[in-house]
Amino acid sequence: MKRLIHLMLLLFTAPVLLPAQQQANLLGTWDDPELVGSTFYDNTYNEVWGLALNGHEYAIVGSTAGTHFIDVTDPTGPFEAHFVPGNFQGGGVIHRDYHDYNGYLYAVCDEGQSSLQIIDIRGLPDAVEVVYNSGQLIRRAHNIFIDTSTAKLYALTTSGNQTGYAAMRIFSLSNPTDPVSLGSYNSFGGLVAGHVHDAYVRDDIAFLNCGSNGFAIVDFSDPANPQTLSTLTEYPFRGYNHSGWLSDDGRYYYMADETHNADMKVIDVSNPCEIEVVGTFDAGVDNPFSIPHNQIVACNYLYVAYYYDGLVVYDISDPANPEKVLYYDTYPEPDGTSYKGAWGIYPFLPSGNILVLDMQSGLHVFEGPGDNCSPTQELSAVDLSCLGLNSTAGAEGVESLEVFPQPVSGQLNVRLDLAEGQRKVNALLLDINGRLTQRLGTEQLQPGPNLLSYELDANLPAGVYLLRLEGEGMQMVRRVIVQ
Repeated sequence: MKRLIHLMLLLFTAPVLLPAQQQANLLGTWDDPELVGSTFYDNTYNEVWGLALNGHEYAIVGSTAGTHFIDVTDPTGPFEAHFVPGNFQGGGVIHRDYHDYNGYLYAVCDEGQSSLQIIDIRGLPDAVEVVYNSGQLIRRAHNIFIDTSTAKLYALTTSGNQTGYAAMRIFSLSNPTDPVSLGSYNSFGGLVAGHVHDAYVRDDIAFLNCGSNGFAIVDFSDPANPQTLSTLTEYPFRGYNHSGWLSDDGRYYYMADETHNADMKVIDVSNPCEIEVVGTFDAGVDNPFSIPHNQIVACNYLYVAYYYDGLVVYDISDPANPEKVLYYDTYPEPDGTSYKGAWGIYPFLPSGNILVLDMQSGLHVFEGPGDNCSPTQELSAVDLSCLGLNSTAGAEGVESLEVFPQPVSGQLNVRLDLAEGQRKVNALLLDINGRLTQRLGTEQLQPGPNLLSYELDANLPAGVYLLRLEGEGMQMVRRVIVQ
């Protein structure tokens, strides 16, 4: 009897452990049954993106017809607020892709006589306006990614009436409605890519998913002289290298191969010159046809659209060992060897709700995991110290160092704060391989803030350089982009 009472006390006093994973709460759906499916995969829908403007939240839905602006402010009653027809429509459409920047939505398609469409979204909720619709620079593209910090658009597997085919192109969006081509690329170190399928880019550091050719990390600070940091062509569960997303702290990359029954990969990129696969994981289902498609990291969660398995959300507090916490199968039909079900995912709405677009059944809006930090999300820069670009060896007493403007043309400024004492510093400009390019001069530094200015050689070619400051107990290196 005493033993029974003891067991009962344990049951009532022990903490309640919630299940490690649970089915996500579906809040609402949207589908237009009058739209046609594609001839190849019967997918009416493809990519989804999200917008939050002027008190409204929107799902940007791609279909065989074009771009649908679905108001999801009330997630229980999504409705189509606006529609922009695609330049190419109908059963021949399989892929569309989207990204927004500076009040504009950029839309591409990878089939037919398509175009780059730039849509002014600043008038939402009342109106949207197509302000650019041309195939001259981008007629077709499989995917796009915009590095908003540097105003560059990366067009992946792309062709244009004027530019022809390229595995990847970069365009400047300094003028958001007038893209300017910066370069065409297919070779990254020892990796030659027939096409770049998708990319994630932060502060000019691009993580390139190159299909059957593998994976590469490339510095595009100087688009005329890109620097390959590392490549990966052999790794566990290698298949068709499809897509990935970088963790907020810039230390881990979560990568998917679009291959049935292939695990996703966790890549340690904290040293981007020597990357390493440190973990693999799957959807946690008994499905030999399971296949991941697109993924996004938001704070401590990884959100994945699995074709046949739908939504899967992982807690990545332990980055190398993602733990499945939410799931929802959006495709109840039998699994198979083709491509059906959940295509895209978007978790950045201020409400914390998750958008998932199923190829056959349309938009699904889910309640998020409850830790919505996207409005205050902070992204760390990729650590490039392996290149010697941020070396601070022997820099005791240096409180701060700033090099500006970046990029620079003409005069380079250096703001350096010393905690105490006087020091002499010699400034050298080196090329990316460490060879001396220009002696900038010697300065006497005082305690506190010091502002140093150097005139760069007018004949200096554009590109990436290294500024080295050395002397009297300090040696520091910073990257300089000359335009």
